[in-house]
Amino acid sequence: MRKEFPEYDDLYCKYCFVYGHDWAPTSGLEEGISQITSKGRGSTQSLVWNFPLDITFKSTNPFGWPQIVVSVYGPDTFGNDVVRGYGAVHIPFTPGKHTRTIPMFVPESTSRLQKFTSWLMGRRPEYTDPKVVAQGEGREVTRVRSQGFVTLQFSIITKDMKKLGYDTTSGEQAPATRLAGTEQPYRS
Repeated sequence: MRKEFPEYDDLYCKYCFVYGHDWAPTSGLEEGISQITSKGRGSTQSLVWNFPLDITFKSTNPFGWPQIVVSVYGPDTFGNDVVRGYGAVHIPFTPGKHTRTIPMFVPESTSRLQKFTSWLMGRRPEYTDPKVVAQGEGREVTRVRSQGFVTLQFSIITKDMKKLGYDTTSGEQAPATRLAGTEQPYRS
């Protein structure tokens, strides 16, 4: 994992997975927390977590394909841990190595008074459950501000997808994944 938050340093990451009812993790951790990382001395001002995640899912239905939700936290000027960004991305469905860059965002206070009070008290707006980031319900009324990026690298292995009627050849070999026996591409 690599992140780009130009104005912040000493950040750590929490992650969790969101998936549909037909999906079940068979091994690995569903949520976790990384170490704190600081900017390097070189010319790149990105922060790097060498934090491998290993999880295995099983399902017979692609509905509710797993997503990873990433929450980045770091200290404010008073030393309180505050959220520096939320983001989510679907786990790639083709086998192989993949890189995904997640645009991060933070909830905003709705008024100047709330903004000043939250800054003074060290209690910035944040979600009580970060999994809401991967769901659409209730988010349309949340005021947010874009803030940074997190880049994830995936190594994906699939098993028995052909047996279930799904062709998951890599994007270089086919323009889209096709359901067996259909002419229209299935796009996620």
